[in-house]
Amino acid sequence: MTIPTGQREFDLGALLAERGAERYELHAKYLNHQLPRMLHTIGFDKVYERAEGAHFWDADGNDYLDMLAGFGVMGLGRHHPVVRRALHDVLDAQLADLTRFDCQPLPGLLAEKLLAHSPHLDRVFFGNSGTEAVETALKFARYATGRPRILYCTHAFHGLTTGSLSVNGEDGFRDGFAPLLPDTAVPLGDLDALTRELKKGDVAALIVEPIQGKGVHETPPGYLRAAQELLRKHKALLIADEVQTGLGRTGDFYAHQHEDGVEPDLVCVAKALSGGYVPVGATLGKDWIFKKVYSSMDRVLVHSASFGSNAQAMAAGLAVLSVMENEQVVANARAVGEQLKSRLTELVDKYEMLSEIRGRGLMIGIEFGRPSSLKLRSRWTVLQAARKGLFAQMVVVPLLQRHRILTQVSGDHLEVIKLIPPLIIGEADVDRFVDAFTAVMDDAHGGGLMWDFGKTLIKQAVANR
Repeated sequence: MTIPTGQREFDLGALLAERGAERYELHAKYLNHQLPRMLHTIGFDKVYERAEGAHFWDADGNDYLDMLAGFGVMGLGRHHPVVRRALHDVLDAQLADLTRFDCQPLPGLLAEKLLAHSPHLDRVFFGNSGTEAVETALKFARYATGRPRILYCTHAFHGLTTGSLSVNGEDGFRDGFAPLLPDTAVPLGDLDALTRELKKGDVAALIVEPIQGKGVHETPPGYLRAAQELLRKHKALLIADEVQTGLGRTGDFYAHQHEDGVEPDLVCVAKALSGGYVPVGATLGKDWIFKKVYSSMDRVLVHSASFGSNAQAMAAGLAVLSVMENEQVVANARAVGEQLKSRLTELVDKYEMLSEIRGRGLMIGIEFGRPSSLKLRSRWTVLQAARKGLFAQMVVVPLLQRHRILTQVSGDHLEVIKLIPPLIIGEADVDRFVDAFTAVMDDAHGGGLMWDFGKTLIKQAVANR
């Protein structure tokens, strides 16, 4: 429906034209005041005017390469035409959405399409985010097994709401929010520790990221299948958190599919399923688990979400999966990821402070380490004394400021950069990143401008103590 100009009471374009320049001031005044402060400090306070695919542009027309993908949300890049068209179509259809007491077709169609990629799983619950998908899995596992405790891996990240925070392996996120749920951490890959906890008889499930987002650490070969066998022996469940690793990120539809014979009881997805537009999360599970949770008509709403299964999110998800199939997005992530990882690995022997390249598909970790030469080692030691992770930040900043490439440090106090670009990037983008990264590494090992910025980071780190 077209609204006549005279009847428009809200004009988004006019509002942005009038107030858009206030973006950082508005955020500092009304939202998280530390975010603009941090962005100003490290020189990330850019003003991006538009975006398409894997690129941003500023007001001067400068092009930026996105190697962050909105923390993995923009799997297809920004504003994919198929997803945009689907959202226009669903809005124009004026569906009778969210009546709460009918069954609309789009949720069933998206569930059917997701499950076609998910052998051994039977049903789907749609929520609104990754952390909500995890919350659902935790609740379902507890109810289905009748047990209270969830095991999780050290350094895991599963979300920041109270339940998912209880299985978050980083104290920095947990501090000050206790009491949390009575869950227990086990070292990633440690089957003996898993066995000890399972023998206590109160474990409902183990939740695990097949590749941890923090640090980009893969589960050891064979770990997931062995853990699954132990869990089944003790009548507990395996939950695969594929919020970041799923939907093609690692070169398979799910990261757990890289290991033969792994059949999780529950799988959590979100991020890329949204198409970058409408928040959506999904918890996929086995039929018996869902039938136990929703065991009678009295329990039909025992777990629900007000905006879950909304038409816009379902349309976006259907469009995303269609694009992935038609444009061979998973195969592209695998091939381009192998190319990027291989070219970066070739640089390890060239640079003292480049320690390791790891990951799968287009989820790649670049780890830095202590150099061997005396001059570089002394500089490294000063940075580490001020705050671990500053060198990685020193790399991230010139990548943006000098080369217009957006990346992220993989976690607090980590000397690791994580690359999670849109899954649609190609060879030209790989060339651009590798060339820029090589230039930054040359500067770092030659004592260039990077170290002047390092002094600023040291002062900031000391001031924050």
